[in-house]
Amino acid sequence: MKAGWGVTSAVLGLWLSTALGGAALAEAWVQIEAKPSLREAEARARDWAAGLPDVAGHAMSTGWYAIALGPFADAGTAESRLRVLRGEGLIPADSYVSDGRNYRQQFWPVAGARPAPAAAPEATPALVAESVAEPAAEPVETLARSREIEAALTGAERADIQTALQWQGHYTGAIDGAFGRGTRAAISAWQGANGHPETGVLSTAQRAALLERWQAERDALGLAPVEDAEAGIAIDLPLGLVEFDHYEPPFVHYREKDGSGVRVLLISRPGDGAALEALYTVMQGLEIVPPEGDRRRDRAGFVLTGQDGRIHSHTEVRLQGGLIKGFTLVYPAQDAARMGRVLAAMRDSFRPVGTRALDEGLGQPLALDRGAMLAGLDLRRPLRAQSGFYITDKGAVLTADQGVAQCGRVTIDGVEADLAFADPAAGIAVLTPRAPLAPAAVAGLRASPPRPGSEIAVAGYSYPEALSAPVLTFGRLSDLTGLNGEPGLARLAATTLPGDAGGPVLDGTGAVIAILIPQAQGDGKLLPPDLSLARQFDAIAPLLAERGFAPAPAQDAGTRAAEDLGALARDMTVRVDCWE
Repeated sequence: MKAGWGVTSAVLGLWLSTALGGAALAEAWVQIEAKPSLREAEARARDWAAGLPDVAGHAMSTGWYAIALGPFADAGTAESRLRVLRGEGLIPADSYVSDGRNYRQQFWPVAGARPAPAAAPEATPALVAESVAEPAAEPVETLARSREIEAALTGAERADIQTALQWQGHYTGAIDGAFGRGTRAAISAWQGANGHPETGVLSTAQRAALLERWQAERDALGLAPVEDAEAGIAIDLPLGLVEFDHYEPPFVHYREKDGSGVRVLLISRPGDGAALEALYTVMQGLEIVPPEGDRRRDRAGFVLTGQDGRIHSHTEVRLQGGLIKGFTLVYPAQDAARMGRVLAAMRDSFRPVGTRALDEGLGQPLALDRGAMLAGLDLRRPLRAQSGFYITDKGAVLTADQGVAQCGRVTIDGVEADLAFADPAAGIAVLTPRAPLAPAAVAGLRASPPRPGSEIAVAGYSYPEALSAPVLTFGRLSDLTGLNGEPGLARLAATTLPGDAGGPVLDGTGAVIAILIPQAQGDGKLLPPDLSLARQFDAIAPLLAERGFAPAPAQDAGTRAAEDLGALARDMTVRVDCWE
């Protein structure tokens, strides 16, 4: 009997390799389920066939039984069908496209050989019966035997199991090849989700099914390691969904492939903390970063997530050794489940390489050229941009009141903010951030009034469409009254622009003496271009104190050099955007 089976298996193997060799590469399937026994698989195939056409069942090389839809002419057709059915909730969310290479004998809808090319010979009933029975003839693997086999696995094989468990959402620990409590719990969770006893130890067949599905899904996404020598970045990318487009420092652009709707940016540039903050600010204005989402930032990097009904995006950037490197993943909102796995793979694999970055000659001025930085990317445009400055260590911002209450929403350097109060008579408004902020510098109130004729500097976003950081405008304090002698105002001999409104007016020590207010319009008078008006800070200090925003006194550090004054202004001054 054993000799006869050996001949039969050899003949059947030869026939299958002949019959399936060409078709396996051309056909594609949407695999929706797999079962460990033929009886379970037949029952599930019958259930699926009651609601869906083209249901097929095949024994697999792993000893399991696949239930799939198809065959389709190619992987693209199968992928389209997958998206439609998964989007309508008609098939499981973890269904995927398979090329059928591990499919063997067909058991559904009829007990016959898998369809083969016309030139292939037909299988005999006897061969079919024996081949279907082959997996069932395997001896049952005991738990003790599974433990023995697991103990013989290499560290790399054990790490692959952890990675596959992580890929399917069951494992959150380190990929270290050590099977501790977390890995055991993840194995049990996977077993329970797939209808197996929750032993915490994978059988040979279970391990094969877990790894096979992980690899099949990775293959469908085209996940592969990419090392970009120009950017100095190594990362796994879904090359089945994106393809390299062009360099546009500080970005490496990967465009969508075959209508996937997925985009990737690799981010690479030399820089310091100022450049990092500038990048954080401008990226929040990109169309590919929806405003709703998590915002996290520290001195070493930031994370930006955004989602709306159209797209989701995730950006991670780190500053290390004078290099700023990171990535952005953008994908359609309806593809969130699958792309969550892609994001995990990208995060786990991302690493800076060497000491090189794109555009190594880019300097670090007080303001960065947004046009150069964001070439090729679309920006969301606010209705109006102005300036403001921190007045508390919790991130409260003082700005000019020019219709702030009428804004649909307001942001402080891209962070959503609420209007704490506005005083139109004084021309001021105070904003509080919704997410905690830790300002690098807070405005300090000068202890004594400044003298007319003394040097001053106005910090503000003079060119909000072109520059991503504030600039300093130097001038002189002309008088401590308004044009008509109004107390509490100040006249400045300084040429300012509309975006500077709301910015701080500093004396030579860095103390704040006033807040710049918008220039009056429509009175028929043409004022000198170097005349600006400001509201004295000490005049509005009592109003701020009544509302719980009392300004702290300035620390007298003596007269500062221009570059030190600029650094203080950059740390204190923020961009205030008014959106619909």
